[in-house]
Amino acid sequence: MSRTVTVAGPRPYDVVVGRELGDVVVAAVPERAHKVAILYAPVFSDEVDDLAEALREAGHATIAIELPDAEAAKTSHTAADCWDALGAAGFTRTDCLVSFGGGATTDLAGFIAATWLRGTDIVHVPTTLLAMVDAAVGGKTGINTTAGKNLVGAIHPPREVVCDLDRLGSLPPADLAAGMAEIVKAGFVADPHILDLIEKDPAAAVDPDGAVLEELVVRAVQVKADVVADDLHESVDRVLGREVLNYGHTLAHAIEKLEDYRWRHGDAVSVGMVFAAALSLADGGLMPEDLTRTRVLLESLGLPTRYPDPDRWPRLLEAMRMDKKARGATMRFIVLDGVGRPALLSGPDEAMLAAAFREVS
Repeated sequence: MSRTVTVAGPRPYDVVVGRELGDVVVAAVPERAHKVAILYAPVFSDEVDDLAEALREAGHATIAIELPDAEAAKTSHTAADCWDALGAAGFTRTDCLVSFGGGATTDLAGFIAATWLRGTDIVHVPTTLLAMVDAAVGGKTGINTTAGKNLVGAIHPPREVVCDLDRLGSLPPADLAAGMAEIVKAGFVADPHILDLIEKDPAAAVDPDGAVLEELVVRAVQVKADVVADDLHESVDRVLGREVLNYGHTLAHAIEKLEDYRWRHGDAVSVGMVFAAALSLADGGLMPEDLTRTRVLLESLGLPTRYPDPDRWPRLLEAMRMDKKARGATMRFIVLDGVGRPALLSGPDEAMLAAAFREVS
C-alpha cells in the first residue's frame, strides 16, 4: 500500500509514501539508463548492495559512491570527488543517480545530478523523516560554504521520491523528533490539521509503525508540493511564495552555522519557530496563546525550544544577515498573521529581534 503526492510544475514528479517500496525504487529508474550511480550514507552499505543487485537484475550497470556522514558530505571537495567518480565511470546524460540517505545525502546528490553534464536524472530514497518531508522534496539542492548553509546550489527536480516508512523504525528517537519539526512547520504555515493531529496524541505522531505518522508525512509533503508547484525557483520578485517554507529557518540556519552543524537541523528549526512566533506576536499577527501553543507542541515531541548560549546573540544576528531571504542590507523573516497564514516581515529593528530572541534564550 502506498500513497502518491504529485509535485506539479515544469518538471512534475511523484512522491510515493508507503511501506516495502523496494520495487518502486527500481521501477523509478528509466529504462534508458545504462548506468546507475548510487550515492549513499555509510550506514546503508548493506542495503545499497541489495539495491544495486536489484538494479543489475533490471538491466542496469551500477556504481556505488559512499559519501561522508551527515553535513560533512556537503562540501565542494566531496562534490569534486563525485564528479571524478562519474567521469571515470563514463556516466552520460541518459544515465541516472539514486540518492540513499538523509537530507544531507539528498542535498549533495541532487547537486551532483544538477551539475553533471548540466543535468541528469536522480531518484531520491530518503531514509530519515526530515529528508522525506523536506530535503528530498522540492528540487532544492546544495552544499555548504564557510559563509553559511546551502549557499551554493541549484534547483533540480528529481525524477521521483520514494519514502519508505519502514526505514523510520530504525531511527533514533531524537532523529525522528527532529524530522517532526518540519511537519510542525507545515502545519503552522498551511495545514493546521497537522497541529491538531499532533496535539491529540503526540506519542502516536512519532510512532514509526502507526497510521498517524503516515498521515502527517503525506500532509506535510502535500503542503510542500503545493508551494513548490507555484514557485519552483523561489523568485526574488515574489512577495510571498516558496519563502513561506522558511518559517523558523532564518535563526535555525544561523544556529547550525555557529554550532558547526553539530545541531540537528530539526532541533534548530524548532528553536527558530519559537523565535518566529515571538516575532509574529511582536508584529501583531499572533496572540500570546499562539506562542505558548508553539512551545508546548514542540516540547511534547521532545524538541528543544531554547538556545542555551544567549551570549552568542550578536554572532547569530550577523549570521542571519547572510540568509538567502535577505535583500541587500534588509533582513526579511517569514512570520504568521495567524495559524496557517504566513506573511513577510521586512526590515525589523534590532530591538524587536533581540526581544524575540529572549523568548528562546
